[in-house]
Amino acid sequence: MSALRRLPSTLVNRIAAGEVVERPASAVKELVENAIDAGARRITVTLKEGGRSFLAVVDDGSGMTREELALAVERHCTSKLPDDDLDHIRTLGFRGEALPSIASVSRFAITSRPAGADSAWSLEIDGGAKGEPKPAAHPPGTRVEVRDLFFATPARLKFLKEPRTEASHVADALRRLAMAHPAIAVRLESEDRALLDLPAANPALLAEADGQRLERLAAIMGREFADNAIAIDANREGFRLTGFVGLPTLNRPTAQHQYLFVNGRPVRDKLLGGAVRGAYQDFLARDRHPMVALFLEAPTAMVDVNVHPAKTEVRFRDAGIVRGLIVGALRTALSAAGHRASTTVADAALGAMRPHSGYATPLPLGHGRPSSVPRGLAEAAVQFMAPLAQPSARVETPVEAANGSGSHYPLGVARAQLHETYIVAQTDQGVVIVDQHAAHERLLHERLKDQLQADGVKRQALLLPEVVEVGEDAARRLAQRAAELGEMGLVLEPFGLGAVVVRETPSVLGEVDVQGLVRDLADELAEMGDHLSLKEKIEEVCGTLACHTSVRAGRRLSVEEMNALLRQMEATPHSGQCNHGRPTYVELKLADIERLFGRR
Repeated sequence: MSALRRLPSTLVNRIAAGEVVERPASAVKELVENAIDAGARRITVTLKEGGRSFLAVVDDGSGMTREELALAVERHCTSKLPDDDLDHIRTLGFRGEALPSIASVSRFAITSRPAGADSAWSLEIDGGAKGEPKPAAHPPGTRVEVRDLFFATPARLKFLKEPRTEASHVADALRRLAMAHPAIAVRLESEDRALLDLPAANPALLAEADGQRLERLAAIMGREFADNAIAIDANREGFRLTGFVGLPTLNRPTAQHQYLFVNGRPVRDKLLGGAVRGAYQDFLARDRHPMVALFLEAPTAMVDVNVHPAKTEVRFRDAGIVRGLIVGALRTALSAAGHRASTTVADAALGAMRPHSGYATPLPLGHGRPSSVPRGLAEAAVQFMAPLAQPSARVETPVEAANGSGSHYPLGVARAQLHETYIVAQTDQGVVIVDQHAAHERLLHERLKDQLQADGVKRQALLLPEVVEVGEDAARRLAQRAAELGEMGLVLEPFGLGAVVVRETPSVLGEVDVQGLVRDLADELAEMGDHLSLKEKIEEVCGTLACHTSVRAGRRLSVEEMNALLRQMEATPHSGQCNHGRPTYVELKLADIERLFGRR
């Protein structure tokens, strides 16, 4: 082994670049964060070959003087820690690593001019070899150009994807930053084509933070999200949570459309993602994910953003407060939405309808006898005059109390039952079609949860207490939460080294795999530090019970029963979707129905 030596600064920067700059999107993220910290109001990003051969970030921020420009590309030089206090970070950047790291693996040029200065200054760095600042022409603000990214570290080039994929990663990074800063105009150009063009928020909404955000979210997540979003605004012990969450019936197969921000910083955090799952777990199937954009404002002393050079992870001093705030705020908002369902449900139903285009097979005419009537007209006449088949719709005569247009009821009054499965109700503005099984399933589920909350979780003692070996650390965590688990119906206590003994389990779980339940709890306590998974298991059983005891498809209901079901839905939270996230009803506006028949 050779003697110890100090590595050259250029090599040190290239090693650091491996953590800070993973791909072109990482470089763009760091540069755009610098522009935001500099007070920019317009940021433009330009790419060629997905950022591999060229990328540029131009802003109209505060700019830098000649002296500041020379310092900015030195390692660990920053203007964002004036008091050297890592416990109170209020900017997106603070480590002073981005510019030297990027410059060490590329052909780098930066040009900057402060507001009010006579001229700009430019500085070039080639693979870490720094030049001297030179005068340049440039408007107030900063322009950073990065050419031949990773030319100095060829091995990293092998891990880059095709240009279109890299450009999509850049676009995703920009969208996340743009969501948190709607007052800034953001544009992304790739190969002379605009991939993203987000104007600054409407000046009329500048005084309304929610209005700015929703306008920007609509441009990024789609108008359907904005039309079906619920506003969030909750506080707990110095933390404030705002943003918008989609109705459960507006869901996606992946968590790609879940955006989480801490003090304006986009993060990917397991704790926050788990809290969103916990809030929606009662309304969505396991393979479906809600659309959310949540903004957490946390006291700087209560959150550590100095976890990883990429700054996409954070740690909270008290993670339980944050998780509880998210779960509680989301569940409260979803409850306040009542029986509301996403408008996309009706749009999908209308999209599936097609006008009748004729009969696929001709009908026999007159039992084979010739006819002087033209064949097409005769077929239509026979079809019109033929006896109707046994109808699958059963029309009920409404009772006196429901005899009206349904204008007094959001879900209208029952008019018919189709296939002994679907209730057709008339509202003042259209028609509502209800899946009787899904609707009753949700009603029973909510009733079971209310009973559990009112009477507490009943426990059943095991005939023979069961010993579960989970390991020393897991046993300690379980023992620390024994009192809370006891409130949820699971009574356990330490049993030797690395094991616990279970004496009672929640009776609502019935026959339960004690070994599996305790091990799952230990694993989730290690990851999230919360006992929510036990609540999830109880509520999942509630859902199963509700599913098996609710009104089944194929059961004939009287008009009184149908109307009673509608009234209960109107008074029950979350009744717009069943326990699996499927809609319980579809509402068709009269105007939409008229368009189907060409009346509009």
